[in-house]
Amino acid sequence: MMGKWKKITMLLAFAGLIPATLVAKDDSKTSRDYDLKKARFIAVTKLDTVDNGYDKTYTLPNEDLSELEAQKLDSMVNTWYVQNAFEFDSLSYNTLPDSLKKALPDSVYINRLQDINSYIDLSFNNTVKNFITLYTIKRRDQVKVMLGLANYYFPIFEQILDKYNLPLELKYMAIIESALNPRAFSRAGACGLWQFMYGTGKMLGLEINSFVDERRDPVKSTEAAAKYLQDLYNIYGDWHLVIAAYNCGPGNVNKAIRRSGGARNYWKIYYHLPRETRGYVPAFIAAAYVMNYAKEHHLAPTQPSFDIVTDTIQVHNYLNFQQVSAVLNIPVEELRDLNPQYRRDIIPATAKKAYTLKIPANKTSDFIDKESFVFAYNRDKFFPNNKIVVPSHHYSYFTPGDVAGKDKVYYTVKRGDNVGFIAEWFHVRASQVRYWNNIHRNLIRVGQKLVIYVPKGKGAHYKQYNSMTFAQKQSGKVPGNRAVQSTVDVDGPYTIYTVRRGDNLWTIARKYPGVSNFDIMKMNGIKDAKSLKPGQRIKIPTNA
Repeated sequence: MMGKWKKITMLLAFAGLIPATLVAKDDSKTSRDYDLKKARFIAVTKLDTVDNGYDKTYTLPNEDLSELEAQKLDSMVNTWYVQNAFEFDSLSYNTLPDSLKKALPDSVYINRLQDINSYIDLSFNNTVKNFITLYTIKRRDQVKVMLGLANYYFPIFEQILDKYNLPLELKYMAIIESALNPRAFSRAGACGLWQFMYGTGKMLGLEINSFVDERRDPVKSTEAAAKYLQDLYNIYGDWHLVIAAYNCGPGNVNKAIRRSGGARNYWKIYYHLPRETRGYVPAFIAAAYVMNYAKEHHLAPTQPSFDIVTDTIQVHNYLNFQQVSAVLNIPVEELRDLNPQYRRDIIPATAKKAYTLKIPANKTSDFIDKESFVFAYNRDKFFPNNKIVVPSHHYSYFTPGDVAGKDKVYYTVKRGDNVGFIAEWFHVRASQVRYWNNIHRNLIRVGQKLVIYVPKGKGAHYKQYNSMTFAQKQSGKVPGNRAVQSTVDVDGPYTIYTVRRGDNLWTIARKYPGVSNFDIMKMNGIKDAKSLKPGQRIKIPTNA
């Protein structure tokens, strides 16, 4: 009789006639066909509206772990490619409808999650909701960039996941792992888009040495991730447990299962998992939500200002990025972002072992025509006697210029701040902020006092940033709704800069330490920051 009642209940739930939370799932069935059916059920653990027929229940989990993902989103924005290829509209939040500036009713999220055709269960609870709020309200600019990057990375992920017959939704894991930043590096030492630890990467056949780290290679690291996910599914037969094990390792998941009395359900072992892993599956569900409902939240992909179409060159001899940069006129920083697997700007290729080099597609013919000049450029300097000379300083180390004669300002870190934003507000480089304050891996904490050096005479102005709201700092408005004023002398010395495609006032100002976008606007009489055009010649003050 009980078995018959369970079948009837399951059918009613599948038809949406009773709440999914009332359905007891049979954990013993783990076939792929049954998993596909389970994807249509949503475990509802909190509702603030009950008009849609769901029961109002309050159960665990209920945590806000979104700051873990916020740090990854912020680090993604600090990469050279994002800083130079994407334009940020800091005022876009002000144009949002009021209804989208706060969390939606839970029933809206639940119904939308139910409508996603997902092979993997998309449950809903307060922890999931907190991550959805992070993506759709608190970190909108970063998510827009991530949507743009997804257009580049997701086809790579989908092709490889399909090759291994894995659910394509697993591509969202890279969002949680690295925010689609191929050079992301965790506190624990995990690296790349898929955040492999050194041992795991070596176990999966990735090359990791002093010059090459294939954990950062989008294609090879995705191949390794697919193999690893396939192995984990053969162990657990449950995608939530697979995703958790990918993050914290099978050992921690096995311990959580034992401490939960043998339960093989993610939500039942939730509080026996490490804190970061507890937020991992909820963040995955939230990422699936925002990628499917970005339009409903007025989140349009921020497309790069210049094409990122690339070509792949096979290299059969030692090559330094500076050789390519000098001959083909490609910024070294761009080469690093297109080829993140090379750790020291050196491609250690030989006749016996070739490596690949990605360059902008419009430079391919130049490389073919000038290949001999590329390899010959300063060869005795970079490879004397055709041997690799290890650079005395790794490119990531940066020593800022002399601070003598500059005003010293203290800034107290607020919730939502990150190194990139602070550098933008004070018109300095992020590397300078890190150097002045001994910051490692962009990790700062709320309440921490940072030292910032600004041009002489501007200290009083920048001190005001301690009392400004996040929105005011983003829009360049000081308290009292007065625009930030520039003290630059319009009749003073200047240099000429020719605007290129993809430039905006903020990215141009970052090229000249001590110069703000407001200084450039005042020097050139620019009223509308969006009026810049490629080829336009503007004055850059040299004594700002």
